[in-house]
Amino acid sequence: MGEPLPSPATPADGTRKRFSLRPWLRALHRDLGYLAVGLTFVYALSGLAVNHVADWDPSFASYERTYELGGALVAESDEALARTVARRVGAEGEPREVYRLGDDALEIVWDRRTLHVDTATGRVVEEGHEARFFLRIANWLHLNRGKKGWTRFADAYAAGLLVLATSGLFMIPGRKGLFGRGAVLLAIGVAIPLAYLRWSGGP
Repeated sequence: MGEPLPSPATPADGTRKRFSLRPWLRALHRDLGYLAVGLTFVYALSGLAVNHVADWDPSFASYERTYELGGALVAESDEALARTVARRVGAEGEPREVYRLGDDALEIVWDRRTLHVDTATGRVVEEGHEARFFLRIANWLHLNRGKKGWTRFADAYAAGLLVLATSGLFMIPGRKGLFGRGAVLLAIGVAIPLAYLRWSGGP
């Protein structure tokens, strides 16, 4: 009948294959990495934005627009005039405040927009702030404005980063891994924040 075929777990020479954890670590590292990509973009880009909050508003951009409504603007009241001007320039929502700065100067104020109206000439200057594309949403998430609802996702993401960092330490064997070049790079990475704390005097 012949010799029996070796089982899949036993090589042809009869020796048993040694179990290795590294393929499992690579698979876990790979799949967690794919899952973390979206949140990594959110946290990385918003982190860059809010790091420089002293130099710019990371969530809103300032703008100024001018409209010529053609001639003097007249209405029964300042409130009625404000509604007319807002409709003609496409400003939606009820203004928070309407007041006069002078006989020919009317101010119409919303939370993030102000219309400076010259009632004698019909010129309207709009000043305001509009949300920056993607960054406002990313900053809202990064700063945990969603509170409890978002905290669970943020905690899961942080735990995932810890797993990615830990599994990455043991993925590559030999001189390029943790017990070779990897140890040097790991030491440098740990030393950078410690050196900065010493240089800056710490908190």
